[in-house]
Amino acid sequence: MDDMETWPEIEKALTERRRELVLQGLLVDRRISAHGGLTTSIYSLTLLNYLEVSQCPSLTAIHEDIRRLTNLQSLILCRNKIASFPDVISLLGSLKVLDLSVNDLQVLPEGITQLSELNTLNVSCNRLEELPAGLSRCSKLSTINVSKNRITRFPADLYSEKLDLLSSLVASDNAIEELSADVHKLSALKVLDLSGNKLKEIPCDLSDCPKLKEINFKGNKLNDKRLEKMVNGCQTKSILDYLRGKGKERQGEDGGDAEGGRNVDKKKRQQQRKKKDKAADEPDEVEELSKMVVRILHVSEAPTALTVKVMAEVKDVRPYLVCCVVRGMNLKPGNSLKRFLVAQTKLHDDLCGKRTTATIATHDVQLLKGPLTYEVRPPTQLKIVSLGRKEMTAVELMRHLHLEADELRKQKKRQNVTGLHKYLQLLQGKAFYPCLVDAEGLVISFPPITNSENTKIKKTTKELFLEVTSSTSLQTCKDIMDALIIKMAELNKFTAEHREEAGSDGEGEGPPEPAASVETSSELIVQQVRTVDQDGNLKVVYPSKTDLSSHDISNLTIVW
Repeated sequence: MDDMETWPEIEKALTERRRELVLQGLLVDRRISAHGGLTTSIYSLTLLNYLEVSQCPSLTAIHEDIRRLTNLQSLILCRNKIASFPDVISLLGSLKVLDLSVNDLQVLPEGITQLSELNTLNVSCNRLEELPAGLSRCSKLSTINVSKNRITRFPADLYSEKLDLLSSLVASDNAIEELSADVHKLSALKVLDLSGNKLKEIPCDLSDCPKLKEINFKGNKLNDKRLEKMVNGCQTKSILDYLRGKGKERQGEDGGDAEGGRNVDKKKRQQQRKKKDKAADEPDEVEELSKMVVRILHVSEAPTALTVKVMAEVKDVRPYLVCCVVRGMNLKPGNSLKRFLVAQTKLHDDLCGKRTTATIATHDVQLLKGPLTYEVRPPTQLKIVSLGRKEMTAVELMRHLHLEADELRKQKKRQNVTGLHKYLQLLQGKAFYPCLVDAEGLVISFPPITNSENTKIKKTTKELFLEVTSSTSLQTCKDIMDALIIKMAELNKFTAEHREEAGSDGEGEGPPEPAASVETSSELIVQQVRTVDQDGNLKVVYPSKTDLSSHDISNLTIVW
């Protein structure tokens, strides 16, 4: 193929002087494979400020001519097989968002440290063993995601006062052995995820991060076993209070004169006696807080259990699906429903790879009419009452969403869009769209875009039908569903512990109930759901014995 051949998308972008270009999927991947890489004509689009090339396993390297795209603000190169990236990235001085997640990178180019406007760096799911020194020069960094790599330590300058905008640092599932006490210098840090690493200690100085709201250290074998139990079962505030207390104890041990030291020892002995007296009357607080129980209800124990029939045609569109029903999720008190929806969005952005890997949908079981069918329909024949909208065809819905996205860009004067608009490109070029249909033929779910207003969960929902679809693998669906159920168990426990009043956020139907009358049990019941092929042969049942139990969470009990 002639290297100067212009692909139709590139020719159109050049003719219309477009600022955005998205290339993804099988057809693009075939061109890249035949061409031996991206056509160099893409680098003539010097007006681009948003470029995405994703889901192309044949893309293994980026040409140095990318330095010509000096107006780029967002560069999204996720879910490819990129093994190397040129150092000329340093010349992309306007770059704000860099997403190189789910590739084969073993090292990052040093040039990244020269990107003074960079605010989002996502290099998760690669094979990185270290991060380049000098990231503190990227003083506008707000979000760093390096999860699922092989990193053993952070560069010293990552703990820098210069990174005074860094609010989220996600480095789960690596091999990090130490978190420096200098972490307190990250004054804007709100989210810190170091789960699944090799930490032995958590520095007390972490409690000095003034804005820290969410921490995750699960899956680390800590020397302090009480602290290890707390990170698996308690809320962030409790853990930070414990670290703060440890820090004060050490200050008392290390400083002061002999008389002061004796006073500290005396006070400590008095406190220990009080704790023992209290323990005689009350169970250990950590033990109580750390309990999470998920009870599995076998399909044979539920004669009215829902079944989902999977049609053969979905194989070429979005083939993988797992479902289950959850009871005992208390959505009525306070902000519990809002917390659940926020957690679902976070799973979509993180584990689900912004819905490119998988998509979650939730429904009120009482509003479902089974049996259900997972099938495909042409865009003109797929009708759905999507969340917050009137009934329309998929063609109309996609057109509306595209128009909204364009209007949003104009209003906000930026290229990034939010909400459903982020996922429109996932169905680009598809002749058929996947959908979940009820017994009356009504579409209740249109992944990865939306589900139906008719089955939307509310505060009054008592049973939830959970659905996870993917174009990647069945195991991906199971992993996401596992994570969702575990998160639901955590949220339910939080709700039970805090005993918020029902309707206190103003979203409830009717007057608030007194706190004492609100159900405080945190046990979840997960009812198995079978998916079968169109001939009725079993495809998968979730959860099975191998699901959920593989997660090393000490405070989670699975009852079969």
